[in-house]
Amino acid sequence: MTTSDLDIAIIGAGPAGLLTALRLHQKGFRPVVYEVVPELKPLGVGVDIKTVGTAEIDGLGLLEEFRAISVDAEDSIFYNHFGQEIYAEKCGVHMGYLHEQRFVHRGTLQMLFHKVALERLGADAIRLGAGVTGYAQDDTGVTLDLRHDDGRTEQVRHAAVIACDGIKSAIRRQMFPNLSEPHFSGITMWRGTTVMEPFRNGHTILHIGDPNTASMIVYPIADNFEGTGKTLVNWVAETNGEETIEDWNQVGDISEVIPLFDTVDLPFLDVRRMMREAREVYLFPLIRHDPLDNWVDGRVVLLGDAAHAMYPRGGNGITQAMLDARVIVDKLAEHPDDPHAAFVAYDAARREGVNRIVMNMRGEGYEVIRRMVAERTRGTRFKDIEEVLPLAEADGIFSKYHALVGSPRPGFEAGEATGYRTDDLDEYGARA
Repeated sequence: MTTSDLDIAIIGAGPAGLLTALRLHQKGFRPVVYEVVPELKPLGVGVDIKTVGTAEIDGLGLLEEFRAISVDAEDSIFYNHFGQEIYAEKCGVHMGYLHEQRFVHRGTLQMLFHKVALERLGADAIRLGAGVTGYAQDDTGVTLDLRHDDGRTEQVRHAAVIACDGIKSAIRRQMFPNLSEPHFSGITMWRGTTVMEPFRNGHTILHIGDPNTASMIVYPIADNFEGTGKTLVNWVAETNGEETIEDWNQVGDISEVIPLFDTVDLPFLDVRRMMREAREVYLFPLIRHDPLDNWVDGRVVLLGDAAHAMYPRGGNGITQAMLDARVIVDKLAEHPDDPHAAFVAYDAARREGVNRIVMNMRGEGYEVIRRMVAERTRGTRFKDIEEVLPLAEADGIFSKYHALVGSPRPGFEAGEATGYRTDDLDEYGARA
Protein backbone atom coordinates (compact mmCIF):
# COMPACT_ATOMS: atom_id res chain seq x y z
CA MET A 1 0.00 0.00 0.00
CA THR A 2 1.21 3.54 -0.80
CA THR A 3 0.59 6.61 1.33
CA SER A 4 -2.03 7.88 -1.14
CA ASP A 5 -4.03 4.67 -0.63
CA LEU A 6 -4.39 5.09 3.14
CA ASP A 7 -7.64 6.92 3.85
CA ILE A 8 -7.16 8.95 7.05
CA ALA A 9 -9.69 11.06 8.94
CA ILE A 10 -8.64 13.92 11.19
CA ILE A 11 -11.10 15.09 13.82
CA GLY A 12 -10.79 18.79 14.58
CA ALA A 13 -9.72 21.77 12.45
CA GLY A 14 -7.81 23.59 15.16
CA PRO A 15 -4.13 24.38 14.63
CA ALA A 16 -3.11 20.82 15.56
CA GLY A 17 -5.57 19.14 13.20
CA LEU A 18 -4.84 21.43 10.26
CA LEU A 19 -1.08 21.17 10.69
CA THR A 20 -1.39 17.37 10.84
CA ALA A 21 -3.39 17.44 7.62
CA LEU A 22 -0.70 19.55 5.94
CA ARG A 23 2.01 17.19 7.15
CA LEU A 24 0.07 14.20 5.82
CA HIS A 25 -0.41 15.88 2.44
CA GLN A 26 3.32 16.63 2.32
CA LYS A 27 4.01 12.88 2.63
CA GLY A 28 1.53 11.93 -0.09
CA PHE A 29 -1.53 11.15 2.06
CA ARG A 30 -5.01 12.50 1.27
CA PRO A 31 -6.65 13.16 4.66
CA VAL A 32 -10.17 14.43 5.37
CA VAL A 33 -10.73 16.85 8.26
CA TYR A 34 -14.02 16.95 10.20
CA GLU A 35 -14.82 20.02 12.30
CA VAL A 36 -17.90 20.56 14.45
CA VAL A 37 -18.23 24.34 13.92
CA PRO A 38 -19.87 25.45 10.63
CA GLU A 39 -17.44 28.35 10.16
CA LEU A 40 -13.88 28.82 11.35
CA LYS A 41 -13.21 32.17 13.01
CA PRO A 42 -9.93 33.58 14.37
CA LEU A 43 -10.84 33.09 18.02
CA GLY A 44 -8.59 33.10 21.06
CA VAL A 45 -5.65 35.19 22.15
CA GLY A 46 -1.88 34.84 21.92
CA VAL A 47 0.35 31.78 21.77
CA ASP A 48 4.09 31.55 22.23
CA ILE A 49 5.58 29.36 19.49
CA LYS A 50 8.89 27.97 20.67
CA THR A 51 11.85 27.34 18.37
CA VAL A 52 10.91 23.70 17.74
CA GLY A 53 7.43 24.84 16.71
CA THR A 54 8.84 27.39 14.28
CA ALA A 55 11.00 24.61 12.84
CA GLU A 56 7.84 22.56 12.17
CA ILE A 57 6.19 25.50 10.39
CA ASP A 58 9.37 26.03 8.38
CA GLY A 59 9.24 22.35 7.43
CA LEU A 60 5.87 22.99 5.80
CA GLY A 61 7.31 25.81 3.71
CA LEU A 62 5.33 28.43 5.62
CA LEU A 63 8.05 30.33 7.47
CA GLU A 64 7.68 33.60 5.57
CA GLU A 65 3.88 33.54 5.88
CA PHE A 66 4.27 32.82 9.59
CA ARG A 67 6.73 35.66 10.04
CA ALA A 68 4.26 38.04 8.37
CA ILE A 69 1.58 37.39 11.02
CA SER A 70 3.76 37.07 14.11
CA VAL A 71 6.38 38.87 16.20
CA ASP A 72 9.96 37.73 16.72
CA ALA A 73 10.79 37.07 20.39
CA GLU A 74 14.09 38.62 21.43
CA ASP A 75 14.06 39.02 25.23
CA SER A 76 12.33 37.28 28.12
CA ILE A 77 12.50 39.23 31.39
CA PHE A 78 11.26 38.32 34.88
CA TYR A 79 10.16 40.79 37.56
CA ASN A 80 8.84 40.55 41.10
CA HIS A 81 5.54 42.14 42.15
CA PHE A 82 7.27 45.51 42.65
CA GLY A 83 8.62 45.53 39.10
CA GLN A 84 12.19 44.79 40.17
CA GLU A 85 14.10 42.74 37.61
CA ILE A 86 15.01 39.18 38.64
CA TYR A 87 16.45 37.56 35.53
CA ALA A 88 16.51 37.80 31.74
CA GLU A 89 17.33 35.52 28.84
CA LYS A 90 17.48 35.88 25.09
CA CYS A 91 14.97 34.00 22.93
CA GLY A 92 15.22 31.95 19.77
CA VAL A 93 17.98 32.88 17.32
CA HIS A 94 19.07 35.65 19.69
CA MET A 95 20.13 32.96 22.18
CA GLY A 96 21.74 30.81 19.52
CA TYR A 97 18.96 28.45 18.47
CA LEU A 98 18.62 27.66 14.77
CA HIS A 99 15.00 28.85 14.63
CA GLU A 100 13.10 31.83 15.94
CA GLN A 101 10.72 31.91 18.85
CA ARG A 102 7.66 33.88 17.74
CA PHE A 103 4.48 35.30 19.27
CA VAL A 104 1.21 35.11 17.35
CA HIS A 105 -2.56 35.27 17.77
CA ARG A 106 -3.85 31.70 17.93
CA GLY A 107 -6.78 32.43 15.63
CA THR A 108 -4.59 34.14 13.05
CA LEU A 109 -2.27 31.12 12.98
CA GLN A 110 -5.24 28.76 12.64
CA MET A 111 -6.60 30.75 9.71
CA LEU A 112 -3.19 30.60 7.98
CA PHE A 113 -3.17 26.82 8.31
CA HIS A 114 -6.77 26.69 7.08
CA LYS A 115 -6.04 28.82 4.01
CA VAL A 116 -3.03 26.72 3.06
CA ALA A 117 -4.90 23.46 3.70
CA LEU A 118 -7.65 24.57 1.31
CA GLU A 119 -5.04 25.44 -1.31
CA ARG A 120 -3.07 22.21 -0.99
CA LEU A 121 -5.72 19.63 -0.10
CA GLY A 122 -8.79 21.15 -1.76
CA ALA A 123 -12.09 22.36 -0.27
CA ASP A 124 -13.55 18.84 -0.12
CA ALA A 125 -10.87 17.79 2.35
CA ILE A 126 -12.16 20.07 5.13
CA ARG A 127 -15.73 19.40 6.17
CA LEU A 128 -17.13 22.01 8.53
CA GLY A 129 -20.28 21.64 10.59
CA ALA A 130 -19.62 17.92 11.00
CA GLY A 131 -19.06 16.84 14.59
CA VAL A 132 -17.79 13.36 15.35
CA THR A 133 -19.72 11.85 18.25
CA GLY A 134 -18.27 8.33 18.33
CA TYR A 135 -16.69 5.49 16.41
CA ALA A 136 -16.67 1.74 15.82
CA GLN A 137 -13.93 -0.25 14.16
CA ASP A 138 -13.00 -3.63 12.74
CA ASP A 139 -9.94 -5.17 11.12
CA THR A 140 -10.21 -3.05 7.98
CA GLY A 141 -11.27 0.38 9.14
CA VAL A 142 -13.18 2.80 11.37
CA THR A 143 -16.79 3.96 11.11
CA LEU A 144 -17.35 7.49 12.44
CA ASP A 145 -20.71 8.78 13.67
CA LEU A 146 -21.28 12.34 12.48
CA ARG A 147 -23.79 14.94 13.55
CA HIS A 148 -24.07 17.88 11.15
CA ASP A 149 -24.91 21.41 12.19
CA ASP A 150 -28.35 21.08 10.55
CA GLY A 151 -29.19 18.09 12.77
CA ARG A 152 -28.53 15.37 10.18
CA THR A 153 -26.64 12.28 11.27
CA GLU A 154 -24.33 10.27 9.05
CA GLN A 155 -21.78 7.50 9.19
CA VAL A 156 -18.51 7.65 7.25
CA ARG A 157 -15.79 5.09 6.80
CA HIS A 158 -12.01 5.58 6.97
CA ALA A 159 -9.00 3.32 7.27
CA ALA A 160 -7.62 5.24 10.26
CA VAL A 161 -8.54 8.17 12.52
CA ILE A 162 -6.41 10.84 14.20
CA ALA A 163 -8.38 12.63 16.93
CA CYS A 164 -7.32 16.26 17.37
CA ASP A 165 -10.61 17.23 19.01
CA GLY A 166 -9.14 19.08 21.97
CA ILE A 167 -9.59 19.23 25.71
CA LYS A 168 -13.15 17.89 25.56
CA SER A 169 -12.37 15.12 23.09
CA ALA A 170 -15.32 12.83 22.39
CA ILE A 171 -12.89 10.23 21.09
CA ARG A 172 -10.86 10.24 24.30
CA ARG A 173 -14.04 9.81 26.34
CA GLN A 174 -14.99 6.77 24.29
CA MET A 175 -11.49 5.31 24.46
CA PHE A 176 -11.35 5.78 28.24
CA PRO A 177 -14.93 5.69 29.59
CA ASN A 178 -13.69 5.11 33.15
CA LEU A 179 -11.09 7.85 33.10
CA SER A 180 -11.28 10.00 36.21
CA GLU A 181 -12.87 13.39 35.69
CA PRO A 182 -10.45 16.33 35.39
CA HIS A 183 -10.39 18.59 38.42
CA PHE A 184 -9.90 22.27 39.11
CA SER A 185 -6.45 23.38 40.29
CA GLY A 186 -7.73 26.38 42.22
CA ILE A 187 -6.03 28.76 39.77
CA THR A 188 -7.90 30.92 37.26
CA MET A 189 -6.42 32.65 34.22
CA TRP A 190 -7.66 35.88 32.69
CA ARG A 191 -6.43 36.10 29.10
CA GLY A 192 -6.74 39.32 27.13
CA THR A 193 -5.41 41.48 24.33
CA THR A 194 -4.85 45.25 24.21
CA VAL A 195 -3.98 47.56 21.31
CA MET A 196 -1.24 49.88 22.57
CA GLU A 197 2.11 51.48 21.90
CA PRO A 198 4.98 48.96 21.77
CA PHE A 199 6.91 48.49 25.02
CA ARG A 200 10.68 48.13 25.32
CA ASN A 201 12.05 46.94 21.97
CA GLY A 202 8.71 45.57 20.76
CA HIS A 203 10.05 42.00 20.98
CA THR A 204 9.96 41.24 24.71
CA ILE A 205 7.95 38.84 26.85
CA LEU A 206 7.48 39.94 30.46
CA HIS A 207 6.90 37.67 33.48
CA ILE A 208 5.62 39.73 36.41
CA GLY A 209 4.47 39.21 39.98
CA ASP A 210 4.54 37.04 43.08
CA PRO A 211 2.87 33.68 42.28
CA ASN A 212 1.68 33.51 45.88
CA THR A 213 -0.68 36.37 45.03
CA ALA A 214 -0.93 37.01 41.29
CA SER A 215 1.21 36.52 38.19
CA MET A 216 1.19 38.06 34.74
CA ILE A 217 2.72 37.26 31.35
CA VAL A 218 2.77 39.99 28.66
CA TYR A 219 3.99 39.82 25.05
CA PRO A 220 3.26 41.40 21.63
CA ILE A 221 1.49 39.27 19.01
CA ALA A 222 1.00 41.65 16.04
CA ASP A 223 2.83 44.74 14.80
CA ASN A 224 0.97 47.67 13.20
CA PHE A 225 -2.28 46.01 14.19
CA GLU A 226 -5.01 46.67 11.60
CA GLY A 227 -2.97 49.59 10.26
CA THR A 228 -3.09 51.53 13.54
CA GLY A 229 0.68 51.73 13.91
CA LYS A 230 0.21 50.18 17.34
CA THR A 231 0.95 46.71 18.70
CA LEU A 232 -1.58 44.06 19.68
CA VAL A 233 -0.35 42.84 23.07
CA ASN A 234 -1.37 39.57 24.68
CA TRP A 235 -1.48 39.30 28.45
CA VAL A 236 -2.37 36.53 30.90
CA ALA A 237 -3.06 37.05 34.59
CA GLU A 238 -3.18 34.14 37.07
CA THR A 239 -4.55 34.10 40.59
CA ASN A 240 -6.66 31.95 42.87
CA GLY A 241 -10.24 31.74 41.66
CA GLU A 242 -13.49 29.84 41.65
CA GLU A 243 -14.14 26.90 39.36
CA THR A 244 -15.85 27.65 36.05
CA ILE A 245 -16.40 25.70 32.86
CA GLU A 246 -13.37 24.63 30.83
CA ASP A 247 -13.94 26.76 27.74
CA TRP A 248 -11.24 28.71 25.90
CA ASN A 249 -13.80 31.33 24.79
CA GLN A 250 -15.51 32.05 28.12
CA VAL A 251 -15.75 35.84 28.52
CA GLY A 252 -14.27 37.20 31.77
CA ASP A 253 -14.32 40.38 33.87
CA ILE A 254 -10.86 41.62 34.82
CA SER A 255 -11.97 44.41 37.19
CA GLU A 256 -11.47 42.41 40.39
CA VAL A 257 -7.99 41.27 39.33
CA ILE A 258 -6.49 44.65 38.41
CA PRO A 259 -5.88 45.78 42.05
CA LEU A 260 -3.68 42.71 42.61
CA PHE A 261 -1.06 44.43 40.44
CA ASP A 262 -1.15 47.82 42.21
CA THR A 263 2.44 47.41 43.46
CA VAL A 264 3.91 46.78 39.98
CA ASP A 265 5.96 49.76 38.83
CA LEU A 266 7.60 49.42 35.42
CA PRO A 267 9.00 52.52 33.69
CA PHE A 268 7.90 51.32 30.23
CA LEU A 269 4.50 49.71 30.90
CA ASP A 270 1.40 50.53 32.96
CA VAL A 271 0.01 47.02 33.44
CA ARG A 272 -3.21 48.21 35.12
CA ARG A 273 -4.03 50.54 32.24
CA MET A 274 -3.25 47.76 29.79
CA MET A 275 -5.82 45.50 31.49
CA ARG A 276 -8.44 48.24 31.74
CA GLU A 277 -8.13 49.01 28.01
CA ALA A 278 -8.38 45.38 26.86
CA ARG A 279 -10.31 44.75 23.65
CA GLU A 280 -11.23 41.21 24.83
CA VAL A 281 -10.88 39.21 28.04
CA TYR A 282 -11.40 35.47 28.47
CA LEU A 283 -11.64 33.49 31.68
CA PHE A 284 -10.10 30.02 31.83
CA PRO A 285 -9.76 27.73 34.86
CA LEU A 286 -6.60 25.65 35.08
CA ILE A 287 -7.94 22.10 34.96
CA ARG A 288 -5.83 19.07 35.75
CA HIS A 289 -6.18 16.25 33.23
CA ASP A 290 -4.45 13.09 34.34
CA PRO A 291 -1.80 11.85 31.87
CA LEU A 292 -2.94 8.87 29.81
CA ASP A 293 -1.09 5.54 29.76
CA ASN A 294 -2.01 4.93 26.11
CA TRP A 295 -3.04 7.08 23.14
CA VAL A 296 -4.02 4.25 20.78
CA ASP A 297 -7.13 2.17 20.23
CA GLY A 298 -6.58 0.01 17.17
CA ARG A 299 -6.83 2.29 14.16
CA VAL A 300 -7.74 5.34 16.28
CA VAL A 301 -5.20 7.61 17.96
CA LEU A 302 -5.13 10.84 19.99
CA LEU A 303 -3.01 13.90 19.20
CA GLY A 304 -2.47 17.32 20.79
CA ASP A 305 -4.76 18.40 23.63
CA ALA A 306 -6.90 15.29 23.14
CA ALA A 307 -3.86 13.22 24.10
CA HIS A 308 -2.07 15.45 26.59
CA ALA A 309 -4.08 18.45 27.77
CA MET A 310 -1.74 20.60 29.84
CA TYR A 311 -1.78 23.96 31.53
CA PRO A 312 -1.52 26.68 28.84
CA ARG A 313 1.89 27.86 29.99
CA GLY A 314 5.05 28.49 28.04
CA GLY A 315 3.58 27.65 24.66
CA ASN A 316 4.03 23.94 25.33
CA GLY A 317 0.54 22.76 24.40
CA ILE A 318 0.57 23.96 20.80
CA THR A 319 4.28 23.32 20.30
CA GLN A 320 4.05 19.72 21.50
CA ALA A 321 1.05 19.18 19.20
CA MET A 322 3.21 20.34 16.29
CA LEU A 323 5.84 17.77 17.23
CA ASP A 324 3.11 15.12 17.54
CA ALA A 325 2.05 15.86 13.97
CA ARG A 326 5.51 15.35 12.49
CA VAL A 327 6.16 12.12 14.37
CA ILE A 328 2.79 10.53 13.63
CA VAL A 329 3.09 11.32 9.93
CA ASP A 330 6.61 9.95 9.80
CA LYS A 331 5.40 6.70 11.41
CA LEU A 332 2.47 6.43 8.99
CA ALA A 333 4.87 6.89 6.08
CA GLU A 334 6.94 4.01 7.49
CA HIS A 335 3.85 1.78 7.94
CA PRO A 336 1.34 2.81 5.23
CA ASP A 337 -0.16 -0.70 5.23
CA ASP A 338 -0.54 -0.90 9.03
CA PRO A 339 -1.87 2.27 10.71
CA HIS A 340 -2.09 0.52 14.08
CA ALA A 341 1.64 -0.22 14.00
CA ALA A 342 2.30 3.40 13.02
CA PHE A 343 0.17 4.68 15.90
CA VAL A 344 1.88 2.38 18.41
CA ALA A 345 5.29 3.63 17.23
CA TYR A 346 4.12 7.25 17.56
CA ASP A 347 2.81 6.56 21.07
CA ALA A 348 6.14 5.00 22.06
CA ALA A 349 8.09 7.96 20.67
CA ARG A 350 6.00 10.73 22.18
CA ARG A 351 3.80 9.83 25.15
CA GLU A 352 6.28 9.34 27.98
CA GLY A 353 8.21 12.54 27.32
CA VAL A 354 5.09 14.65 26.82
CA ASN A 355 3.51 13.28 30.00
CA ARG A 356 6.56 14.55 31.89
CA ILE A 357 5.92 18.01 30.46
CA VAL A 358 2.24 17.78 31.48
CA MET A 359 3.25 17.13 35.08
CA ASN A 360 5.95 19.80 35.01
CA MET A 361 3.42 22.38 33.83
CA ARG A 362 1.32 21.66 36.92
CA GLY A 363 4.20 23.20 38.77
CA GLU A 364 5.71 26.45 37.65
CA GLY A 365 8.52 25.45 35.30
CA TYR A 366 11.06 28.24 35.15
CA GLU A 367 8.47 30.65 36.56
CA VAL A 368 9.41 29.20 39.96
CA ILE A 369 12.18 31.81 40.21
CA ARG A 370 9.61 34.51 40.97
CA ARG A 371 8.22 32.47 43.85
CA MET A 372 11.75 31.78 45.12
CA VAL A 373 12.55 35.49 45.16
CA ALA A 374 9.28 36.35 46.92
CA GLU A 375 9.92 33.73 49.59
CA ARG A 376 13.58 34.60 50.08
CA THR A 377 12.77 38.30 50.47
CA ARG A 378 9.58 37.61 52.46
CA GLY A 379 7.67 39.67 49.94
CA THR A 380 9.75 42.81 50.37
CA ARG A 381 11.93 44.76 47.94
CA PHE A 382 15.49 43.56 47.49
CA LYS A 383 18.64 45.67 47.23
CA ASP A 384 20.79 43.28 45.19
CA ILE A 385 19.17 40.45 43.23
CA GLU A 386 22.48 38.57 43.06
CA GLU A 387 22.32 38.14 46.85
CA VAL A 388 18.78 36.75 46.57
CA LEU A 389 18.97 34.63 43.41
CA PRO A 390 22.48 34.29 41.95
CA LEU A 391 22.61 34.33 38.18
CA ALA A 392 24.27 30.91 38.11
CA GLU A 393 21.43 29.37 40.15
CA ALA A 394 18.81 30.84 37.84
CA ASP A 395 20.76 29.62 34.81
CA GLY A 396 20.64 26.08 36.16
CA ILE A 397 16.87 26.21 36.63
CA PHE A 398 16.27 27.51 33.12
CA SER A 399 18.64 25.09 31.46
CA LYS A 400 16.98 22.10 33.13
CA TYR A 401 13.56 23.31 31.94
CA HIS A 402 14.65 23.94 28.34
CA ALA A 403 16.18 20.47 28.16
CA LEU A 404 12.94 18.94 29.50
CA VAL A 405 10.85 20.43 26.68
CA GLY A 406 13.33 19.40 24.00
CA SER A 407 15.27 22.65 23.52
CA PRO A 408 18.60 22.45 25.41
CA ARG A 409 20.07 25.92 25.84
CA PRO A 410 23.04 26.66 23.56
CA GLY A 411 26.23 27.23 25.51
CA PHE A 412 25.12 25.98 28.91
CA GLU A 413 26.95 22.65 28.75
CA ALA A 414 30.12 24.54 27.84
CA GLY A 415 29.80 26.52 31.06
CA GLU A 416 28.66 29.74 29.45
CA ALA A 417 26.24 32.02 31.30
CA THR A 418 23.09 31.96 29.20
CA GLY A 419 20.98 34.35 31.24
CA TYR A 420 21.69 37.97 32.04
CA ARG A 421 20.31 41.05 33.70
CA THR A 422 19.51 44.08 31.60
CA ASP A 423 21.45 46.32 33.98
CA ASP A 424 24.53 44.42 32.76
CA LEU A 425 24.03 45.54 29.15
CA ASP A 426 25.51 48.65 27.62
CA GLU A 427 23.49 51.28 25.72
CA TYR A 428 23.69 49.18 22.55
CA GLY A 429 22.31 46.02 24.18
CA ALA A 430 25.67 44.20 24.35
CA ARG A 431 27.01 42.46 27.46
CA ALA A 432 28.89 44.97 29.57
